[in-house]
Amino acid sequence: MSKNQMAIPKFSWKDKIGYMFGDVGNCFLLGLMNAFLMIYYTNILGLSAGLVGSLFFVSTMVDAFADILVGRIADITNVKKDGRFRPWIRVMKWPTCLTFLLLFLPVAKQFSDTLKIIYVIVTYIIFGLVFACINIPYGSLSSTMSADSQDKASLSVYRSVGSAVGAGGTGFALPLIVYTENAAGHKILSEQRLFWCALACAILALIAYNILYYFTYERIVSNPRQKIKLNDSLRAMAKDRSLLSLIVADIIVTTCTSLSGITTTYLFNDYFNNNHALSIALLFTYGTTIVLAPFAKWITVKLGKKEMCASSLFIASILYLILYFLHIHNPWIYLMLLFIATLGTAIFSLMIWAFINDVNDNHQVMTGIREDGTIYGINFFGRKIVQAVANGIGGALLSLIGYRSSTVGGRIQTTDVMNHIYLLANLIPAFLLFLAAIVLAFWYPLNKGRVLDVTKHLKRLKSN
Repeated sequence: MSKNQMAIPKFSWKDKIGYMFGDVGNCFLLGLMNAFLMIYYTNILGLSAGLVGSLFFVSTMVDAFADILVGRIADITNVKKDGRFRPWIRVMKWPTCLTFLLLFLPVAKQFSDTLKIIYVIVTYIIFGLVFACINIPYGSLSSTMSADSQDKASLSVYRSVGSAVGAGGTGFALPLIVYTENAAGHKILSEQRLFWCALACAILALIAYNILYYFTYERIVSNPRQKIKLNDSLRAMAKDRSLLSLIVADIIVTTCTSLSGITTTYLFNDYFNNNHALSIALLFTYGTTIVLAPFAKWITVKLGKKEMCASSLFIASILYLILYFLHIHNPWIYLMLLFIATLGTAIFSLMIWAFINDVNDNHQVMTGIREDGTIYGINFFGRKIVQAVANGIGGALLSLIGYRSSTVGGRIQTTDVMNHIYLLANLIPAFLLFLAAIVLAFWYPLNKGRVLDVTKHLKRLKSN
């Protein structure tokens, strides 16, 4: 193993580019799924929205537990010549892309109703399980690429940029391709075009996964044959303040972004009644990431990840509170302030993967073992559970304020309902972002000084 390690080059731009392409590949697949899978199931296969929603919820629960299982297996499996996590990417890139294509088979339209349901359940769950086998090792990989916290901060930024490129690219291009016109001139989803787009996304993802594998290296190698008892791991993690507090902070911010994605759509559709402003607001999800990416590493190196993110989340919370009390009626003025507020959550999103790396490193210093896969899987478990639950909460809140839906569109909401939509769109993020800032500032222990001490300790271990 030592001979292989000696041949590994120093951390460089090549590692950053390679790691970025991992999330480019992921988002080529997930971008298409998130945008069109549900409408494919309902409008092409003719399944009820309630059935599809239930399927998504149950499958998300299964996937969440699969994330922990894959992370655990990766941690206790013997290290191969190309590392602990890179072999997963090398092997699982093919089944990931192939099972993705199975989701969009045009022939499924001809199945009987019973066969359609079986087809949807089997293919969706299989893809989720297979995708976990590439996504969890990919996320865990960054912890092993360098012992330097600044390098890991760079990887977190590059990953977020890759996500914005992949998701933003599919979000912009695919709607221009997958629709056709019927005899009445109405736009309808074409199952044939959708399948060819899925094939193109699968090929692009496969290329991206190859770049990820061949451009990256694992430099921090744990015990090649480490065998860790599950009970010992759980006890150690239950005492790991950095892990617990980060999971809580990430869950809070994920809840905020999930609910904000729902309320923002209704805010601009019903309160402002401006679809052009809505499209710009939705672009903030990716735009703020691109804007901050060149400066994120410099800012966090100077101030520290904990210090910067806690401050930015607190400022964002205050801005949302100001938006609520101003009760703005001009969508363009609201957008200007909203852009500044979303910068706060964007900084946290850029740094979340670096936070996880810091927790992994601190866990090794505390326990003497590396459990990158398990820790990453647990964090993703929390994220998936929250995302599944948040969709239900969003719908419940809209029902609670008296929102009236319409199958043909154009229903005008009462003034009271529209004011409550404005309240939800601003007070929910104001409260949740303030709560996340408090968790990071007063519970999460890995400040700038502690991270530097952990980095020095790992470098000494590596040199020995």
